[in-house]
Amino acid sequence: MRRIDRRILAHFDFVSVALLIPLVTVSGWLIGEIHPVLAHKHLVYVGVGIVVFFFFFFLPIRRLNWMIPIFYWLNIGLLIAVEFFGHARLGAKRWIELPFIHFTLQPSELMKPALILMLAYLIARNPPPYGGYGWKDFLKLSFFILLPFVLIAKEPDLGTATVLLLLGVGVLFLIGVQWKIWAVLAVGFIVSAPLIYTQLHDYQRKRITDFLGEKPSYHVQQSIIAIGSGGVLGKPKDEATQTQMKFLPIASSDFIFAYVVERFGFVGALSLIGLYALIVLHLLSIGLSTNDFYIKVVSASISLLIFVYMSVNIAMTIGLAPVVGVPLPMFSYGGSSFTNFMILFGILENLMAFRFKELYHRGGKKSFV
Repeated sequence: MRRIDRRILAHFDFVSVALLIPLVTVSGWLIGEIHPVLAHKHLVYVGVGIVVFFFFFFLPIRRLNWMIPIFYWLNIGLLIAVEFFGHARLGAKRWIELPFIHFTLQPSELMKPALILMLAYLIARNPPPYGGYGWKDFLKLSFFILLPFVLIAKEPDLGTATVLLLLGVGVLFLIGVQWKIWAVLAVGFIVSAPLIYTQLHDYQRKRITDFLGEKPSYHVQQSIIAIGSGGVLGKPKDEATQTQMKFLPIASSDFIFAYVVERFGFVGALSLIGLYALIVLHLLSIGLSTNDFYIKVVSASISLLIFVYMSVNIAMTIGLAPVVGVPLPMFSYGGSSFTNFMILFGILENLMAFRFKELYHRGGKKSFV
């Protein structure tokens, strides 16, 4: 019987897994309290997520890195196909229905791992010089970021498009770009902000005006009431009336943070934010401690995604950001976001555990099965 090569276990990041387990476990427990039927579906999503994690963990990504551009452009093609064959819901055309099996696919979600891998591929082939990338390399990398941003924003799905833009810009900032470029971009954004606002859809402008208005929307009002009622230590399940009596809308997904605070109070909120902070800092430390640009880009991307999603979701629930439907990462009910993160963690673990190409070889002392 063949053994697992010990070097693979030595390079496996058990810390990330240990930090994710309490996050996923508490999430399933709270979703079960809110809606038992959704809890069973969420358990299925978790199972699917674990399967895709191991699939990407055992996939020889470094040997198949030549397929990364194909994967990227395939997803660009799917985003373009949405314009012509997309399935519309609530005025937005974001899904493609696959023929014969009646399964809907959201290409914008697949674009996240595709963009991350493409940036890793490009940066590994052309690492930044001392002092950071200049205009030529920056514009080349920016093209691969802006193309999906424009296509997704046109659906319209400005929330996902903005997340991708922040992800790409954040990766370039961490990898290294000349400071003069950032200064020019900052001034350009400030000057063009009024023009950008006029190009938004009516419902997008309404979200901004509702946010800037004196009175928050109904959703946010109920969320703030739930958060305020939690106090320091929270309430038992039966006394969490804001959620149990259905005053808090979308309690299992977009506003699940409000339920966390209603149940566990300020202490619970601080603990959850602290857990996210540990995950983000740990992932950043992985990127800073290696010269492998594949690991550096993927770890930085996951940490940025978690930070952006967490920050926007929590700010949204307490009235400090417009309601844009951003889930709490690895915590809110839903399959697409959870599965995406599991794919990304599987890719990262693969890149770390199999960082030496000889570990892919079978036979002899270097075998792995």
